[in-house]
Amino acid sequence: MTAPSAPADTVLEIVRAALEPHGLFLRGTLNFASSDAAPLLADGRPAASVVLIGNIGGSLWQPFVRWREEAPDRGGADPLDTWSKAVIGEIARANGATAYFPSDPPWQPFQQWAMRAEGLKASPLGILIHPRYGLWHGYRGALAFAMALPADGERTTAHPCDSCVEKPCIAACPAGALERLQFDVGRCRSHLRTEAGRSGCLKRGCLARDACPVGRDYRYPRDQLHFHMAALSL
Repeated sequence: MTAPSAPADTVLEIVRAALEPHGLFLRGTLNFASSDAAPLLADGRPAASVVLIGNIGGSLWQPFVRWREEAPDRGGADPLDTWSKAVIGEIARANGATAYFPSDPPWQPFQQWAMRAEGLKASPLGILIHPRYGLWHGYRGALAFAMALPADGERTTAHPCDSCVEKPCIAACPAGALERLQFDVGRCRSHLRTEAGRSGCLKRGCLARDACPVGRDYRYPRDQLHFHMAALSL
C-alpha cells in the first residue's frame, strides 16, 4: 500500500500502474486555486487537486466483462458504475485519496474539470469530443488529493466540432434529438422504445455518435455499444 505522503509524481505513476489492468487511464490532473469550489477530502478539507480517470475507446470493456463473469449477479442496477467504484475506490484508499464518481452526490462538475484539464469542448451530443479519440472515451471517476500534482496527459487546443461544417452527427440522428445543437434525452429515449429504435441505435449503437468521423479507430465494440444504449433507454 502506498503511503499518502509519497511524492506527487510517484503517486501518479503508482495510480497509473494500478489502473492499467482494468483498462483505465489517467485523463489529466487539475490543481485548484483558492477561489475554486474544490471538492472536499474525507477529512473535510478542500482538495488541492483531482486526477481524472477514464477509458479510451473500449479499453475497459474486457476487464469489466471478466468481472461480471466471476459473479453474474453482482453489480446491481448499474454494474458498470459498481465496477468503477470498486476499482477506483480501492486505488483511492491505497493512495490516501478521496474518490468521486459522476453518478454520485455530491455532484461534481466532471465535464468542467475535463475541459480545464484536457482542453476539451462538448459535442452536439453533449459528450466531450477529443481530437484523437473523438466521442469514444469517458470519465469513470476522479481521485481528490491534499497535495498539488504535476500536469499529466495532453491538453488540446484543437476542437474538431469547431471546424466541422457538415455536422454529420446531427443529420444521422433518427430521433432528431440534435436539431437544436443540444442533446434532447427525451427524444432519444422515446425513439429507442420504437421498433426502428430497437433495431437501429439500440442494437448497433448511437447512429449520431457513429457518424462522427473523428476517432473511428477507438469505436466501442458492439457489445459495449448495446450496453450503453440499453442503459440510456431505461
